[in-house]
Amino acid sequence: MTDAATTTRLDRLFIPALQVLTFATGIVDAVSYLALDKVFTGNMTGNVLFIGFGLAGTGTTPLLNNAVALVGFVVGALSCARAVRGRTHVSRLPSANLAVLGASAGLALVLGAFWLIIHHLDGWVLLSVTAALAVVMGAQAAAVRAAGITDVTTIVVTSTLANLAIDSRLAGGTGDRWRRRLLAVVAMGAGGAVGAVIVRFGGGAPALLAAGALMALAVLLLHLARTREARATA
Repeated sequence: MTDAATTTRLDRLFIPALQVLTFATGIVDAVSYLALDKVFTGNMTGNVLFIGFGLAGTGTTPLLNNAVALVGFVVGALSCARAVRGRTHVSRLPSANLAVLGASAGLALVLGAFWLIIHHLDGWVLLSVTAALAVVMGAQAAAVRAAGITDVTTIVVTSTLANLAIDSRLAGGTGDRWRRRLLAVVAMGAGGAVGAVIVRFGGGAPALLAAGALMALAVLLLHLARTREARATA
């Protein structure tokens, strides 16, 4: 079996979990935008644009909220990178990275429970939740990078969508990996739709709890994938 074929086979062990994380990210960003005053905690491209709009004085974009989310995301990614740097494991997803993802899921659930208890977020409390949730998403983005599956980054689908088009048979490409790329785009959009429905009828807290539960499920699936990977490479 060729190295490329082996890599593809091992990728398939991890992709379902990463797709679940992508779906959860869609829910989180729906919560962030709809219930945390027009801010993204996962999609930093949107935040950078919103900050630009705010600096231009449009008057319709909360500049502070988006700046807080951007900083929180960077802090989360930096903290994760610092925690896992230098640690090695036989798996393509080291134990330290899996632990970070588990802690991120736990923090998302804690934030959802806190929100459910106090019912309403306002002022510095809203900014604190925004920052903490952005830290969660930044840590997630850094942790899953070790898996080396660039088609499913779990937080953005812009490059995935571009690669889907560029490598498609319509563009003269091979159509390689089109399923995982298309599923990532669909997962993000479906997560956003589900999150929006939950926010609309139940509020931001239940939606965030749902996202946290899905993140925890993804961590379990990643653990199982690591176990299968060890058996496959033994």
